Amino acid sequence: AAALSRMATMADLDELARALPHTTRETSDDGRPAYLVHGKLFCCQRGRRADALDPDTGERLADVLMFRVADLDVKELFLADDRGIFFTTPHFDGYSAVLVRIPQLERLDRVELGDLVAEAWLTRAQKRVAKAWLAEHSSG
Repeated sequence: AAALSRMATMADLDELARALPHTTRETSDDGRPAYLVHGKLFCCQRGRRADALDPDTGERLADVLMFRVADLDVKELFLADDRGIFFTTPHFDGYSAVLVRIPQLERLDRVELGDLVAEAWLTRAQKRVAKAWLAEHSSG
């Protein structure tokens, strides 16, 4: 593993997500990945939706990633991040998830992306699977 932290990419996202136990990847007809654990979605690239528009052109965004988060408090913490990487839309009001545009991934380093993906995975993994994974990966 590289000691230097570097900018994250979709390839990193794929690798990090698929490294988590019981994760499967599905790909939509137009090539968008979705990551599931025990068949439950925890991260995906959204299709073009009316709730996520380019602020400049008004076009529906094709590059939006959705990550599940633990709860609405955690969601607020992500949204409060000064870098403005994370966002939400009214469609996700009251729903524990944050959105990130793919070009913004490079503003995260791989460790941060790993944490984001793992957090998303933990929201959907079965308790004992999550527990075992956490025991193995706790930094303590």
